[in-house]
Amino acid sequence: MREPLYLKPEDLYPAVEIEAKRARFDMAIAAHKKHFGDNPKGVLRLFSVPGRTEISGNHTEHNRGKVLAASVSRDIIAVAETMDANKIVVKSEGFEENGVWIEGLAPVPEERGKAEALIRGVVAGFKNAGLKIGGFKAYTTSEVLLGSGMSSSAAFEVMIGTILSYLYNDGKVDPLRIAKISQKAENDYFGKPCGLIDQTACAAGGFIVIDFKEPSSPIINKVKADFNSFEHDLCIINTGAPKDGVTDEYAAIPSEMRRIASFFGVDCLRKIARKDITLNINAMRQNYGDRAVLRALHFFEENNRVDKLIHALENSDFESFLAYIKESGDSSFKYLQNIYSTGDVICQPLAVALNAAEYALGRKGACRVHGGGFVGTVQAFVPHSLLKMFKLNLEKIFGADSCYVLSVREHGCTEVLLE
Repeated sequence: MREPLYLKPEDLYPAVEIEAKRARFDMAIAAHKKHFGDNPKGVLRLFSVPGRTEISGNHTEHNRGKVLAASVSRDIIAVAETMDANKIVVKSEGFEENGVWIEGLAPVPEERGKAEALIRGVVAGFKNAGLKIGGFKAYTTSEVLLGSGMSSSAAFEVMIGTILSYLYNDGKVDPLRIAKISQKAENDYFGKPCGLIDQTACAAGGFIVIDFKEPSSPIINKVKADFNSFEHDLCIINTGAPKDGVTDEYAAIPSEMRRIASFFGVDCLRKIARKDITLNINAMRQNYGDRAVLRALHFFEENNRVDKLIHALENSDFESFLAYIKESGDSSFKYLQNIYSTGDVICQPLAVALNAAEYALGRKGACRVHGGGFVGTVQAFVPHSLLKMFKLNLEKIFGADSCYVLSVREHGCTEVLLE
């Protein structure tokens, strides 16, 4: 258990956004009352869960590697109140109302892929962990947009857990526990075999490093760093390309890496060393092909790079940090090869975004693929002085509001106090 966290908007958002964020909470309160009715005896409580960004560790976790991630300033907020019925009702802005009775908490096949599955799975996780559960009604609105690479589903799951923590467990449920419950909900109830990165980064706040050497009990540590002191903005460029048809491309990466590991009689690359590959490279090229070998080599370099990035952050060496981000991007393009789908080589939006970002940055900042790759988003660290033109140039290509300007948020899931 942890001590509960109660924060004001000033603790969560950049100073220039405070008034807009307060207004957003006020609008969410009004929307809750409009949808559910104004209960004079009810107590409305406010919550915030950030989105996340992967900093480094591109496609390492499935072979028990390390990942560096961070919470970001874009968040999902909720206005919630308890209710006596054993039911959770969630109305998310722009979506239909979702209701789940919490007496029966076994997975429901018809709910797979739906918000109800995530709600039911999180409640089941709380109950199975011996935590208190109860009914509530909540209105949510999210800046963690679908397809933005900031993990909208993870933020939603963590929000359900956060509300249960504060309404029924005095806010004392540890964020990591909420993250693990949320991951299991997404795996077992929603039907998506995700790892733990997204949920942990949304729950914990700040920079975090996750070491998956023992996947059943990953080691999670916070990294002490003040991103605001580096005079750069974190930008995520959403190329808008649909993710349909790339599932097999994603699956091929861990599969090929594990084939290389199997050459040595082990189930993952973390159990061998880079020199094992270089000493046997010709046999592996012949048995598994060049791409599998290159992807395995990426794993070792990227895994080591996480440690280098942590050292740079903790020592406020931002020049080295940017250099390692560039290295990570280069490795993903050349060796991991997750920038475009081999099933449609005509369509290469990530490569276009990377080229445009590099040109806009000149020799400053850094950019790399963000998340799983093939389609989706690009991450860039942009000097304050270049931000306006950078955003303008990228949005000329990918459309208005395709370049999200973010900051690293120090705090994770929390209750919010407006007064």
